[in-house]
Amino acid sequence: MKLFRLVRHVDIGGVSGIGLVAEGVEFSNGKCSLAWTAKYQSVAVYDSLDDLIAIHGHDGKTSLVIVYETQ
Repeated sequence: MKLFRLVRHVDIGGVSGIGLVAEGVEFSNGKCSLAWTAKYQSVAVYDSLDDLIAIHGHDGKTSLVIVYETQ
């Protein structure tokens, strides 16, 4: 299991802002859950971390920062 944060460097859509924009977890089965911390909050589930980054990474304008990882 991994706990992570999404840190946005450039807000191309003008919605989520910059800095810490979401917190998430990758479960042992590979599924991920992401909770947005910006003004418009929601929680979503993704099939994989790769899918999540493909959707929200914005070509490197958002970084995934691992906070904690179990063995």
